[in-house]
Amino acid sequence: MAEKVVYKLRERVDANNAQEIQKELDELTGDASINLTIDFADNKYISSAGLRTILFIQKKMKKGGGTETLINVSDAVKEIFDVTGYSRFLAIE
Repeated sequence: MAEKVVYKLRERVDANNAQEIQKELDELTGDASINLTIDFADNKYISSAGLRTILFIQKKMKKGGGTETLINVSDAVKEIFDVTGYSRFLAIE
C-alpha cells in the first residue's frame, strides 16, 4: 500500500516561490510511488509559475505510479484550473 503524504500549500504560489515549492515537492515525493495530497486550504493565489509546479509534480506522480490529489481548493483558484484546462486532468476534491 502506497504511503500517503499531505503537503500544505502556501498562501501565494508565484514566480517568487514556485521553484522552491517545486523542489520541496520533488524531494517529498521521492520515486513518485506515494499518494500525495496537496492541501490548498491556505492558498489564495496561484500564478502560471505555480500551475507549472502542480503540473510538473502531477506528471511525475503519474509516471511513478503514485497519485496527486488537490483538496480545499478555493472557488477563485478552481476557476483558474477550469480556465486553463487543468481541471480536466487534475484530481480536485
